[in-house]
Amino acid sequence: MSNELILHHYATSPFSEKIRLILGFKGVAWRSVTVPPIMPKPDVIALTGGYRKTPFLQIGADIYCDTALMARVIEAHYPEPSLYPAEISGMAQMLAQWADSTLFWTAIPYTAQPAGLAALFANARPEALKAFAADRAPFTSSMVRQTPADATMALHTYLGWLEMHMADERDFLAGGQASIADFSTAHCLWYVHRAPELARIFGGYPKLRAWFERVRAFGRGESTPMTSADAIDVAAKAKQHAPTEVQAGLGFSRGDAITVMPTDYGRDPVAGTLVGLTNIEVVIEHRDERAGTLHVHFPRLGFQIRKQEQAT
Repeated sequence: MSNELILHHYATSPFSEKIRLILGFKGVAWRSVTVPPIMPKPDVIALTGGYRKTPFLQIGADIYCDTALMARVIEAHYPEPSLYPAEISGMAQMLAQWADSTLFWTAIPYTAQPAGLAALFANARPEALKAFAADRAPFTSSMVRQTPADATMALHTYLGWLEMHMADERDFLAGGQASIADFSTAHCLWYVHRAPELARIFGGYPKLRAWFERVRAFGRGESTPMTSADAIDVAAKAKQHAPTEVQAGLGFSRGDAITVMPTDYGRDPVAGTLVGLTNIEVVIEHRDERAGTLHVHFPRLGFQIRKQEQAT
């Protein structure tokens, strides 16, 4: 089984930037497949079975969804330098969870004010802007979104916390070495930095600015472009999948017809046959006429699984 990492992403996706920075930290060469930012995404759906969030990671005919799981998979294949140093692993993962949820959903509405939108979509045609807004509306329809004013206040608060956290002159968020916490936090700040006028908010946080530059210095690794058609061909030709297990006592059995969907936003269910379940991940088998038989992996935390007769 090939261990070649294929990242399906697009340039302006913040969570894609998280994984790109992790690949740079690891010094890993990877294949780059650019996906459309909005639907339709026929090649994405062929591989994921319906999961439409960006990014996702492909290794042969195994598809890994959600950056929390993707980071663990990259760590398993390239353990050094570690994203989860033993002495700081718990703190690092708690900080990462906070950043990927609370901090991210503060950065997004903060950039939704006119100066942010003008910078983020500077070259977009009006019809493209409308299409993007229409595509994202169902994603967040069930969420309570902060106003830009509320988000500005909250972001100042969070940046202040991070600045105080680094008052002991530590190089990285969880201590003297980089960890998953740094990359989960950096992608949120990177997104704000894409709007120069709004990035002035970082002016009062010198330690945080210096930390951000240290993280950016890891780069993004060495990438080689690949087409989505070639990625589908890689999946179709794969001879085996990563090993999986279905642990006893978790309420499901191998072969169950299930659906999997996020518990936060973009709650489109993905249906398949259960082939793996632990407290860490859930894996379904998905068949596609072009891509063949795929195993689609999701983290257990943050995802809901249901037997298909319960999901209707």
